[in-house]
Amino acid sequence: MAAKKPEQALVEQWRDILALHARVQCELDRTLHDHGLCASDFEVLDLLSDGAAADGGCSYRVQEIAERVHLSQSALSRLVARLEKDGLVERTMCAEDRRGVRVALTGKGRALHGEVLPMQRAVLSRLLAG
Repeated sequence: MAAKKPEQALVEQWRDILALHARVQCELDRTLHDHGLCASDFEVLDLLSDGAAADGGCSYRVQEIAERVHLSQSALSRLVARLEKDGLVERTMCAEDRRGVRVALTGKGRALHGEVLPMQRAVLSRLLAG
């Protein structure tokens, strides 16, 4: 029976992590909804913005984004298609591999990201600090 206690502590710790993630995700979705975004949309914009800040015009391959935002490639493809339809990102063929697709922020996407960034960071600070 003593072996079950450490295992149960791990299970409880895991469930606490899941609960915290769910709370943060829901709050982000609520906060960003008025701007036409969900938390996953923002994560893609934020990733693209971080890259653009580094070299002024960065793009990522779809599979690179999928690895960073923890979405399946099909889910991410649908998300990117929606962001592209809204004029927030643009897709281009990958020069080094014609089968690949690169995604970059548009000016509209960069502006919206800048507008909602403080709101996203405030939610993270409120729910994750301390």
